[in-house]
Amino acid sequence: MLSILDRYILGKYLGTFFMLLLLFIPIGITVNLAEKIDKMFANNVPLIEVVYYYIDFTVYFANLLFPILLFLSVIWFTSKLAGNSEIVALLSSGMSFGRFLRPYIIGASLVCIGALTLSMYLAPAASQGFNDFKYNYLKSDDVQETKDIYRQINDNEFIYASYFDPDNNTARNFTLEHFEGNTLKFKIKADELKFNPQDSSYTLEDYSKRIIGKAEDRLIENRSLDTVLPFRFDALTPVSYIAETKNFTELNDFIDKQRKRGSSNINRYLIVAYKRWSLPISAFILTLIAVSVSSAKRRGGMGINLAVGIALAFSFVFIDKIFGTIAEESTFSPLLAVWLPNITFGILSIYLLQKARK
Repeated sequence: MLSILDRYILGKYLGTFFMLLLLFIPIGITVNLAEKIDKMFANNVPLIEVVYYYIDFTVYFANLLFPILLFLSVIWFTSKLAGNSEIVALLSSGMSFGRFLRPYIIGASLVCIGALTLSMYLAPAASQGFNDFKYNYLKSDDVQETKDIYRQINDNEFIYASYFDPDNNTARNFTLEHFEGNTLKFKIKADELKFNPQDSSYTLEDYSKRIIGKAEDRLIENRSLDTVLPFRFDALTPVSYIAETKNFTELNDFIDKQRKRGSSNINRYLIVAYKRWSLPISAFILTLIAVSVSSAKRRGGMGINLAVGIALAFSFVFIDKIFGTIAEESTFSPLLAVWLPNITFGILSIYLLQKARK
């Protein structure tokens, strides 16, 4: 059962966190709108599309910033408790520091559960709408990519190209696989695929089609073949955010298939998957650090605590971004890269907690 003290601190914990979310999200929307509004007008974006974009933006933004906002909110209200000598009174009454932490742990658990649900299922759908809008209407360079393109074009067929050249309407090392259930029925390969916009046909150079039989396979080959394929050429338009748009189950299946293909982007996809687990766990670590930093009454008051908190928050983001980039561009372990910030700050939280107890 929660005591009056637990409900009081838990209310402050969740109330301050959601207050910061409600403050920062409109600021984020305003800054984004000011930056993008000229492109929206230039591309005649329908108003309803803009509304849907900012709904997706809200979910995307909240999922991205929740660890930092949670950290700052805990520092904020705990510093106020310390400044009003409420923490001193509680500890002087015989309450242990561990007992004082109980409502913080309960709050972090609730936020962790909410963050897991958000990152596994809600954020991917929001990321799809958010990034699709950027690509379709804003033509942002940061969502374009030209290597290792993989798409599921319908329930039964998948396409792949190792390189995509939108200027010349060509793709290299093209593959189309047709499945029925989990069984591969045929596979089309071509060294080069060229789209012919005049009649929406395709020219395949060094074409081969392997039809999978029960006893033996049948192979059909042509030096060059003009044909129609069951997808629009813009389905090959590559995006770098594909892993972000898949929910928990879809992402695991996607990574499994990409690993079998030997995709050069596998580390990027693994980082997305691992972060969906690591960021919610960071709620506990950042909560413990925030309480340890702000529970003592300081001469500089809340300002000192917020300054220390902001410095630690930027350090967390810096380590996360640096090692994430290293893992994407090298053979560095994605698992270690994603969990290194939590490991580093977890050790720091233990040290700060021991110091705060004294």
